[in-house]
Amino acid sequence: MTIEERKSYFVQLGKFLGLFRDDINDSVTITPQDKRYYNNLNDKIDQSIHYNGWFTRENVIYALQQWSKALTKSNLDQWLTPYEFDKTTQKTVAIIMAGNIPLVGFHDFLSVLISGHKVLVKQSSNDKELLPVIVDFLIKIAPEFEDRIKFTQDKLSGFEAIIATGSNNTARYFEYYFSEKPNIIRKNRNSVAILNGKESKEELEALGEDVFRYFGLGCRNVSKLYVPMEYDFDNFFKAMYPWKTLLNSAKYANNYDYNKAVYLMSEFKLLENGFLILKKDESFGSPIATLFYDEYESDKDLQEKLLRNKENLQCVVGNDFDVNFGHTQKPKLWDYADGVDTLKFLENL
Repeated sequence: MTIEERKSYFVQLGKFLGLFRDDINDSVTITPQDKRYYNNLNDKIDQSIHYNGWFTRENVIYALQQWSKALTKSNLDQWLTPYEFDKTTQKTVAIIMAGNIPLVGFHDFLSVLISGHKVLVKQSSNDKELLPVIVDFLIKIAPEFEDRIKFTQDKLSGFEAIIATGSNNTARYFEYYFSEKPNIIRKNRNSVAILNGKESKEELEALGEDVFRYFGLGCRNVSKLYVPMEYDFDNFFKAMYPWKTLLNSAKYANNYDYNKAVYLMSEFKLLENGFLILKKDESFGSPIATLFYDEYESDKDLQEKLLRNKENLQCVVGNDFDVNFGHTQKPKLWDYADGVDTLKFLENL
C-alpha cells in the first residue's frame, strides 16, 4: 500500500464522517454500501453518550465534522509533504489513548497508519465506542488495513514504539515503564487566552467556543485568561452568555454549584454570571465551569509569564498569538500536541 493509496483511503473516510450533521434536517446522500456503517456509527454515537456523560451528541458530531474537514487531499498533501514514508520499515506502534473528548486519540491513530506502520490501540474506557466503527469502515474500503490495526485492553506487548497520553502522574509511570522503547509521552497541558481590552464582540464570542466546547475538558480548551490590570469583564461576560444553555447539563450544573460553594466557603473573591466562575489564580487547570485569570502589567510582563510557563501550555489564543479566537478545537493536521512532531518521530523509527 503506497502513501498515495493511504491518503486516498483517509480522504474517503473524511467524506464518510462528513455525512454526520448537527442539524437532523440537513439532507445527506448515503450510498447503499455506506448505509450499514452509517447506521452503526450513528448507534455508537448514542451508546458513547451513555458510557460518558460528558459526550453529548452535539459534541460528538462536532468532532466528526472537524475530522471530515481535516481529511481532504489538499490537507493531507500539505501535512505529509515534508516527510518520506515510501521506504518506511514497518513497525508496530502502540497508542494509549485518553478519553476526555470524543476521538481525542484519532490524530495519533491516523499518523501511525498513514506513515505505513501498524497500530496497537489501547482505548480509554471513556471513549471506546466510536473508533472501532471507523476502523470497520476503513477496512471495508481498504482490506489491507485489517492486519495493520489491532485493539487490546490487555497488557501491551509485541510493539516497537509507543505514544501514550495521560495525566502528569500516569506520565511518570509511562516514562519508567516504556523507557526502553522509542516513545512520545504526553502530560497535562492547558490553554490560555490573551485579552487586551480591545477585542471585538465577535472575537469575544468566538472565545466562548474555545472555553466551552466539550465542556472545557480538552487540553486545547482555554482554561485561563491573561488580562491587563483593572480589566473590565463586562463585555467578556456578555459574550459568554449564549453558552448559558450548558446549565441544561446536570453534570455541568452540578460542577458549577459545587465549585461555587467551595470557593465561597473558602472566602475567595469571585466573579460569576450564573454559569461561569472567574477566579484569580496562578494555576492553569481550572475546574469545570470555572476559568482562572491572571493580570499582566505590560507586554514584557506577559511574555515573561508565557515563557516561564511554556511547558504547561498547549495553545496560546489571541490576536497576534498562536491560535485565533474560536479555533482551538479546529486544529490543523500539523498542529501537533505538546509541539512534538509525531510524523517525524514515526519517520525515524
